[in-house]
Amino acid sequence: MSTFIVEGGIPLKGEIHVQGAKNEALQVICATLLTQEDIIIENVPEILDVLKLHELLETLNVSIHKIDQGKFVYNARNVDISKVNTTEFYQKAAKLRGSIMVVGPLLARFGYAIIPKPGGDKIGRRHLDTHFFGFEKLGAKATYLSAESLFKVEAKKLIGTYMLLDEASVTGTANIIMASVLAQGTTTIFNAACEPYIQQLCRMLVRMGAKIEGIGSNLLTIHGVSELKGTSHKILPDMIEVGSFIGLAALTQSDLIIKNVGFKHLGIIPQSFKKLGIPVELYQDDDIHIPPLEHYEIETYMDGSILTISDAIWPGLSPDLLSIFLVVAIQAKGSVLIHQKMFESRLFFVDRLIEMGAQIILCDPHRAVVIGHNRQVPLNAIEMSSPDIRAGVALLLAALSAKGISKIHNIEQIDRGYLEIDKRLNNIGAKIKRI
Repeated sequence: MSTFIVEGGIPLKGEIHVQGAKNEALQVICATLLTQEDIIIENVPEILDVLKLHELLETLNVSIHKIDQGKFVYNARNVDISKVNTTEFYQKAAKLRGSIMVVGPLLARFGYAIIPKPGGDKIGRRHLDTHFFGFEKLGAKATYLSAESLFKVEAKKLIGTYMLLDEASVTGTANIIMASVLAQGTTTIFNAACEPYIQQLCRMLVRMGAKIEGIGSNLLTIHGVSELKGTSHKILPDMIEVGSFIGLAALTQSDLIIKNVGFKHLGIIPQSFKKLGIPVELYQDDDIHIPPLEHYEIETYMDGSILTISDAIWPGLSPDLLSIFLVVAIQAKGSVLIHQKMFESRLFFVDRLIEMGAQIILCDPHRAVVIGHNRQVPLNAIEMSSPDIRAGVALLLAALSAKGISKIHNIEQIDRGYLEIDKRLNNIGAKIKRI
């Protein structure tokens, strides 16, 4: 297990580039299983979760060739479906939550898939029922083998149908889309997730020969085709990393230019930061400039009551950013209620922030009230551990703003979603040592 040693209280200055989107990468890489032809994908973030997915696909005999930094050729011509029943496949799939997204493509192309209960973040219950509901609506039979903790799904033929999803699950929607594109007939998915990453997946599939209507909405119509061909695809900038860097700049009074942010795909994120008093405007080309902020003040509602910032399905605010908003609010002027609706354990990391001196009231597993210091009291450095990707980065931001030297253990969680974050931040003035 690795550790960050972080010297805090140092304003940063310079330019930082945004990596490719982790969540999109996991989807589009799994989609390469749908064809026997080459798929070229650019702007792939070479983070731990993506590298684990590469290893998993290679277990199935997928050929993965690196052309350049962040650019890969994938070919699934020689997939051996029997490999899904091996111990090696089980072990690798169990370490990665994104492994669930190989099921839709394998079911569509081979009529069979098996996957262990996936690992990943420890942020509460994340059921997979939406995925298997969709597969069953298409005519597959899904079984959970409790003794082995395995999900098995099989079908002689997938038949298009109408389905109303119980929740707008992003990975569930992606998985069902990938299963539907090769199904016989027409599939209609209502209450589909419509995040930019889902839109990107759909556009890539259309270039491969799929027929998808309603891209960008929560009502998708998919006309099944008999086969898909190869294509090339470029992954969007990671909106969660953009939000992390905006929060970092505000919290540490840094002067940052965030490069190539994909501004038109950020949705409500800039508007949400403005509610905390942080100006987020397009600087030039596709860059954002956050100047050093001596103070930033949280808005109130029109009647003067305390602002609430909460997550919601797209185009609402991503739950992955709430930990960033929470930690940034610590040094704001004013108070805010952070309401994490989707996951019941994601706010438990605030105990570490309270230990650092933050004024936070944890109301329940979903809600926390942050009373801002207005920079009157700096946070204290402590020793802590990263529980998941997003909380880990929030703790790193807190450590960078704190007085003294902090230690953050279990940083492999951060590496799962952020590429060489220590090196990139050190390049603009941070003092982070990895041991």
